Amino acid sequence: MSTAAIATLILIGVFLVLVFLRVPIVYSIGIASLIDFFYLGINPMQMALKFVGNLNSYTLLAVPFFILMGELMSAGGITDTLIAFSKQLVGWFPGGAAMVNVVASFFFGGISGSSSADCASLGPIEIKMMEEQGYDREFSTSLTMASSVEGILVPPSQNMVIYTLAAAGVTTVSIGQLFVAGYIPGAVLSIVLMIYSAYYARKHKIPVTGKFSPKALGKSFISAVWGLLAVLIVVVGVIAGIFTTTESAAVAVVWSLFVGLVIYRGIKLSDIPHLFHNVTTMLGKVLILIGVSGAFTYLLTYLKVPENVSKVMFSLTSNKFLILLMLNLLMLVLGCLIEMACLILMLTPVILPIWVALGLSPIQLGIVMVLNLGIGLLTPPVGSTLFIGSAISGIKIETLAKKMAPFYIVMVIALIILTYFPDLYMWIPNMLYK
Repeated sequence: MSTAAIATLILIGVFLVLVFLRVPIVYSIGIASLIDFFYLGINPMQMALKFVGNLNSYTLLAVPFFILMGELMSAGGITDTLIAFSKQLVGWFPGGAAMVNVVASFFFGGISGSSSADCASLGPIEIKMMEEQGYDREFSTSLTMASSVEGILVPPSQNMVIYTLAAAGVTTVSIGQLFVAGYIPGAVLSIVLMIYSAYYARKHKIPVTGKFSPKALGKSFISAVWGLLAVLIVVVGVIAGIFTTTESAAVAVVWSLFVGLVIYRGIKLSDIPHLFHNVTTMLGKVLILIGVSGAFTYLLTYLKVPENVSKVMFSLTSNKFLILLMLNLLMLVLGCLIEMACLILMLTPVILPIWVALGLSPIQLGIVMVLNLGIGLLTPPVGSTLFIGSAISGIKIETLAKKMAPFYIVMVIALIILTYFPDLYMWIPNMLYK
């Protein structure tokens, strides 16, 4: 066996063993990388250089601003206005209360950019609302968790920013294209969840409540639009070339602070230090993960792991349909075991060359990968959104995991649509970025 093959086995083997031993993911990556550096006889200082190099990115500055924007809008009182607007929009349909859950998550996801934040902020309100309409607590919580995944598809999403950083070693990915490409996939996930919700409501004979009122709809929209403008600042600013991604995120933070303090008045000046503390804690976890993954990614490239994986896959089959199926299965399985940001950083350099070799867009891979790993957020043993859903509902994790079974199926249907029918949503970035 060659030195490269042994080094690859050491790198991946040590990492997986440490993960299964419940060693924190950052330490697992760092220890596995350091052992491989010593085995290959590479100066360990290279590891420190790769750590710093991965953090030396102007685009990365957008991440803390997006996190802060989400914190400000979550605390600023926008939650109630979004739910009120969603009620007027779809609450009068069969399964209306469940659809309100889905639509509110779509709008809130565009502000928070986080599945966990969506579930934690909207969950208690949505679950109570659905129970009052006749839905059981298990279904209400499961739908809340499933719909929260829209938050990582609908821009702006810090996970999409991380994807562009991870892809930089293979090809240049436009964050603007990735942002505009996320709206239809988010809508596709919303639609399949709403269809299942309507079926569930009809099957369990849950009555329709609410009536459509154009006047009430307009009034609720005016109330909610102040928060939604934060998303428009980011997306329109980037697409129109007015701002870079980082600049648009900074402007959106200022707007979010103004909305929270002056318009919705959900936060006070005394709350701001606490919000910054939350952002700093979350950012520290993200940045150290991005830094340490630089060494891991360097070793994957040095050992030619992407090329070898590509050769193995194409030697098994040249069928595009089957290769895409294998890649999706790989992302789904690993998504159940390893947290999202880490997997984006680790898998992108491996999968992207194969994806491009199939003649597919790296923008599409970003969408497909985010949804795959988003499903992993809802699965044991490391699904953070599943833990949050259990905490806010009081339902045991194992019970929720079983109740999530039909939602896994529904979300995989959305995944299949986004994988095999890219023209459904790729026309938007292709049209705007000719």
